[in-house]
Amino acid sequence: MKKGIATKKGGKFKATISGDLVISNEKEAVNLHNKNRFGELVGGKIQYSLSEALYLLEQSKIEVHDSKKRLSYDAFLKKAKRLEPNIILRYKVFADLRKRGFIVKTALKFGADFRVYERGKKPGKAHAKWLVSPVKGNSKIIWYDLAAKSRVAHSTKKNLLIAVVDDEGDITYYEVGWIKP
Repeated sequence: MKKGIATKKGGKFKATISGDLVISNEKEAVNLHNKNRFGELVGGKIQYSLSEALYLLEQSKIEVHDSKKRLSYDAFLKKAKRLEPNIILRYKVFADLRKRGFIVKTALKFGADFRVYERGKKPGKAHAKWLVSPVKGNSKIIWYDLAAKSRVAHSTKKNLLIAVVDDEGDITYYEVGWIKP
């Protein structure tokens, strides 16, 4: 068993893909949420982003079903790519941060891909420290977009991290901040 992710002994729990979310109402999903903060508890069910579900699928902690059948990792990834074309880029950053011990949540309302909590801090009990925007290593960043993301991060008392993913999948994080001269 991978460190930090615990479910029932030797077991996976079932979840269903619905739009761009993966949803479970199983006890193990709630337990995993309570212990490791995977997913969001909404109306007694746990809702996972596609990146979270892909991570849990890779860790053999979840079975994802569509309306017809259980999806293999490859079938789920294919479906996720149709729903979210940049899922691979986002997933690499999500997985890297989770493996480093951070809690990672979506941050669309902040104009970023993720919000990240310091180690030991939990959503609902503390505020995220960073907003994270993944970019491909060979992509160009428009200064206006960078300034806008930085402004939102600053106004919400968070730091902006640009996660640059190179062709080999290595990730370099750059923290962007405001200074007063």
